[in-house]
Amino acid sequence: MVILIVLAVLLFFALLVAAKTVRIIPQARAGIVERLGRYQRTLEPGLRITVPFIDRLLPLLDLREQVVSFPPNAVITEDNVSVSIDTVLYFQITDSKSATYEVANPLQAIEQLTATTLRNVIGGLTLEQALTSRDEINGQLRTVLDEATGKWGIRVGRVELKAIDPPTSILDAMEKQMRAERDRRASILTAEGSKQSQILTAQGEKEAAVLKAEGAKTAAVLRAEGDAKAIGTVFQAIHDGRPDKELLSYQYLQMLPELAKGEANKLFVIPSEFTQALAGLGGVVDGLRGQSPVPAPDAALGRPADVPRAVDPPRPIDPPRPSDPTRPG
Repeated sequence: MVILIVLAVLLFFALLVAAKTVRIIPQARAGIVERLGRYQRTLEPGLRITVPFIDRLLPLLDLREQVVSFPPNAVITEDNVSVSIDTVLYFQITDSKSATYEVANPLQAIEQLTATTLRNVIGGLTLEQALTSRDEINGQLRTVLDEATGKWGIRVGRVELKAIDPPTSILDAMEKQMRAERDRRASILTAEGSKQSQILTAQGEKEAAVLKAEGAKTAAVLRAEGDAKAIGTVFQAIHDGRPDKELLSYQYLQMLPELAKGEANKLFVIPSEFTQALAGLGGVVDGLRGQSPVPAPDAALGRPADVPRAVDPPRPIDPPRPSDPTRPG
C-alpha cells in the first residue's frame, strides 16, 4: 500500500516537472522567461524547454495589432470652446522585453499620453479648424505617440478621432449658420436660374425677330419679283398688241371706278386726264355716228328726226396729256 502511494507521488511530481519544463508558445505570442528573478530570454512561438523551479514564465504577450477605444476627453480649443473628443488607438508590441520592463501599465500610459497630446494639438486650433482638420490632427497625434511609445517597445500605427462634440449652444449656432448658408446658396441658384431664363428668353425673341424679318424680307422680295414679272408680262402683251389711243382712253375710264372703291375714300378727285380721255372717246363716237346710214335724232338742237343734218368729218383724238403737278386735279 505504501509502495502505491510513493509511486503516485513520484508520478505526480514527474508530471509537474514535465509541465514546468515543456512549454508550447502559440503563434503571435511571446513569453518572457525570468531565471531566479532576472530576465533570461524571450520564448518564440513553438515548443520550448525551461528549467523547472528555476525559470519562471511570465504571462504571454499578444504581438498582434490591438485596438483600444478611449473615453471622451474634454478639450478647450484656441477660441475657448470646450469640446468632447473620443479617440481610437491602434498599437502593436514590437519588443516584448521593453513592453514588460519599461512601462508598468502600457494601456493606461498610452491613454494618458493620448489625452495630453490631444489637448496640446487641439489647444492650438480653433473650433472650425478642429472640425475640418481631422486628418492633420490624426497625423500629429500618431507622430507624438509613436515617438513616445517607441522606447516602450510599442508602435502606434494609427490614431483616429471618433467624434468631436461641441456644446449644445455651439451646435445651435452652427445649425443656424448652416441654414443661413443653405438659404444663401439657394438664393444664388435661384438668381442664376432666373438670369439664365431671361437670357435664353431674350435670345429666343431675338432669333424669332430675326427669322420673322428674314421671312418678311424674302416675302417682299418674292412679291416684288412677282409684281415685276406680272408688269413685264402685261407690258409685253400690250406692246405686242399695239393698242391705239382710243383703246387706252377706254381702259383709262374703266380703271376710274376702281380707284373709288376704297372704304376710306370720302372725296373722289377726278384727274385732269379724264377730260382728255372723254374727249377722245367723244371723237370716236362722233366718228361712228358719221359713218352710220341712219341719222340719229338730235333733240338737244331742236331738230326733227327726219331732217337730215350735215355730218362732220371725224377729227383726230388728242392723246392724253400728263397732268400738271402744279395744277390741282
